[in-house]
Amino acid sequence: MYKKILIVGSPGSGKSTLARKIAEKTGHELIHLDNEYWSDTWVETPREEFREKVSKLVEKDCWIMDGNYSNTFDIRLPAADVVIFLDINRFVCLFSVISRHGKARPDIPDGCAEKFDKEFLDFLKYVLSFPKKNRQKILNLLSAYPEKPVITVKTRKEANELAENCLKTFSE
Repeated sequence: MYKKILIVGSPGSGKSTLARKIAEKTGHELIHLDNEYWSDTWVETPREEFREKVSKLVEKDCWIMDGNYSNTFDIRLPAADVVIFLDINRFVCLFSVISRHGKARPDIPDGCAEKFDKEFLDFLKYVLSFPKKNRQKILNLLSAYPEKPVITVKTRKEANELAENCLKTFSE
């Protein structure tokens, strides 16, 4: 059974939802990196402090960790037993980001209310450009660990099937 599961992918791809579903089935601790990085009112954790925090988190025995934060891949990838890459269509991701806007979410701190402002519009542009700008960056980072199992998920249906069958999939 995989004890340390890392989930990465575009914003809106379903990382947090999949992480939550797998954590419910496996009993592993659920770690949303957005909760670790942001404090209320969208205040960022300084880079070195965040890296130190992530270094301590990966030392735990069992976890499901979702989030990209490529500046900590060098800490998280060696520690993970398996990586799930949600390579979901950008328009599906965009729809998800828009539909969750303004709703309470367990993967971000309570004081981080999303507003329809310039930052949100910039975020939507980021989601749309993710396949061209950030997808390859993730693939390059993953390729640095060829021994690391990577499960690539292309659709929400595949993500749901993975969550449903994770105990069987992760123990093979």
